[in-house]
Amino acid sequence: MVLIMDNNMINTLHGSLSIILVQRIAIIAVFAYVLSHTRAFRLIFKEHTTALEKLALVFIFSLISIAGTYFGIPIEGALANVRDTGTIVAGLLSGPLVGIATGLISGLHRIYLGGFTALECGITTILGGIVAGYIHKRTKPKAPEWITGIITGIGVILFSMGFILLSAKPYEAAWSLVSKIAIPMSIANALGIAIFMIIIHNAQQHQTKIAALQTHKALKIANATLPHFRQGLNSTSADKVAANILSMTSAAAVAITDLERVLTHIGLGSDHHAKGMQVFTKLTKSCLAQGKVTVAQTQEEIGCTSPACPLKSAIVVPLHCRDELVGTLKIYYAREEALTPLDIEFAQGLGQVFSTQLEVAALQHKAELAAKAELKALRAQINPHFLFNALNTIVSFCRTNPEKARSLLIELSEFFRRSLKTARDFVTLKEELEHVDSYLILEQARFGRRLNIEQDIDPRTLDILIPTFILQPLVENAVKHGLLPKAEGGTIKISAHKIGNQVDIKIVDSGQGMSSAIQKQILEYGFGKGAGVGLTNVNERLKAIYGPKYALTINSEFGQGTTVILHIPIDVEVVVNG
Repeated sequence: MVLIMDNNMINTLHGSLSIILVQRIAIIAVFAYVLSHTRAFRLIFKEHTTALEKLALVFIFSLISIAGTYFGIPIEGALANVRDTGTIVAGLLSGPLVGIATGLISGLHRIYLGGFTALECGITTILGGIVAGYIHKRTKPKAPEWITGIITGIGVILFSMGFILLSAKPYEAAWSLVSKIAIPMSIANALGIAIFMIIIHNAQQHQTKIAALQTHKALKIANATLPHFRQGLNSTSADKVAANILSMTSAAAVAITDLERVLTHIGLGSDHHAKGMQVFTKLTKSCLAQGKVTVAQTQEEIGCTSPACPLKSAIVVPLHCRDELVGTLKIYYAREEALTPLDIEFAQGLGQVFSTQLEVAALQHKAELAAKAELKALRAQINPHFLFNALNTIVSFCRTNPEKARSLLIELSEFFRRSLKTARDFVTLKEELEHVDSYLILEQARFGRRLNIEQDIDPRTLDILIPTFILQPLVENAVKHGLLPKAEGGTIKISAHKIGNQVDIKIVDSGQGMSSAIQKQILEYGFGKGAGVGLTNVNERLKAIYGPKYALTINSEFGQGTTVILHIPIDVEVVVNG
């Protein structure tokens, strides 16, 4: 009967201790929840932390561990406590250095307080930090789960109880203490570790979701702004980009500047942060001077000269083009301390995306200039050679047929007038054919009956836009390299017919033709020499403007002549801009 009473008393004591310790754990859980909403929380999951950041973590977890000691319940000259919760969580979440340092501080503190089991409890607390830190290192890169924390906590407590039984004297007193506190402390510490880690991990997952949403938002903005930045960094593109950012974020205002002036400012404060003004805020000047992201959490840090400015916090991100600073992106908020680390990362990401878009726009502009330069070079290459031959022909007619010479001079001047009068990328088929006619009249005067011309042009195709200077090189190629090497010459036939949504233009000559090897050089490898220069140039231009499927079609057999076909889409604007 006495034994039954003793067991009942022990069970009652276990239950009371467990309840009280769990209440202490609830306080620690509240602290964990508060910690998960502070900036210090981010330090726990940083892959690399500075010495100062590690010290901050050691301070936080040591505070939790020491609090667990003071929350302890005095019993038989010892303390039933939840001290190991802080130490083990420190090691599991923040690694060996933080775990060991926390264990040393809280363990030495426990030894300092004294008591029946002070030394044993202090040593096992230090060992708990070491074990938890080792587990963190072994489980990288994946953070330990709460179940690992429970097993580690129970293991450390049971080791502590065994160490007390082995070293604390007298043995009877040690056994009496262990029998009363082993189960309650194991349950309370395991529960505390699990709750702490679950709260922290849930907060981390929440932060990860927010970061994913921010990334998705940044990608949407990047996609929406890409067409605008193709125009480069100017007032028009800046207006559209800023409007997109403002509509997709919670910002109070968005501004974009170049190195000297405000290109746009949309949102609050636009009455005094006006487009076209000189850059005047202290924050923007600092960003332009350093070429680095600058952040202001207060109105004073922004440095606006208007005392009634509604903008209270801001981030300014530099914009670069080919490693050269070209301007800034500014995102403002209407309250102080509004910027979180995720907001700053979001703005930095936008700045990097916009800088890349500006570089792409610059490269595209450079490619367009190169294409125009190539076209000018082609004209310069062909015209002098043709000019000398045409003038020699005209000179030969001056004495024998002055009227013919006069007519040819008019055609020659018309040919060069059309070649040089415009920088347009597209002309009508009618204009291009008139250019070709001027060339052929001069060539017929030179070669006489050796050169015959036939045309079959559908009148409906004459107003269709085609790339400028696209037919004359092909016709010249047919004359020089197709017909003239043949003593008897031959015929060139030019036709144009509308087929569906495109116009097929054919240039057929009865000349000497070309080998399959030359055709392969022109169409597959994009280069040629001799007979291939004009064809290659036109083929590459067609592919660049309309796409690969609109490349030249060449049908030629050596000794049998050549047919070159151009496929021109009718809706040029849609193809070029789309």
